[in-house]
Amino acid sequence: CLLQVKHLFADFFLQTPKMLSGRNEYLHVGRAQHAGVHALGSVAVFVIMGASVDFIVAICLLEWVVHFHIDYGKAHYSEKKELTPQNAVFWRAMGTDQCLHQLTYVAMTAAWVKCVAI
Repeated sequence: CLLQVKHLFADFFLQTPKMLSGRNEYLHVGRAQHAGVHALGSVAVFVIMGASVDFIVAICLLEWVVHFHIDYGKAHYSEKKELTPQNAVFWRAMGTDQCLHQLTYVAMTAAWVKCVAI
């Protein structure tokens, strides 16, 4: 649940114009910052959950990489297809993006459970 709340804020409340512009570029500073906001939020979540520092560093670095690439994929596809909110395909791309992020949280939670169980 904490990862869901973190995602809501990081994806929908804390994005700046810099994070939202020029997203079709691969090496986009705004996208890196946006993925960083997500990673920092996950740091807070896993600190609250009592995860080890090693686990937090590893899982949050992986999340940064995965989030960066999921967002790039959506931005690149949306730009290539010239999608706007008026296109049904735009919403399918948005839904796929969000699903991939949610699956990332399932994997992160499973990794945490496995580490706690060891």
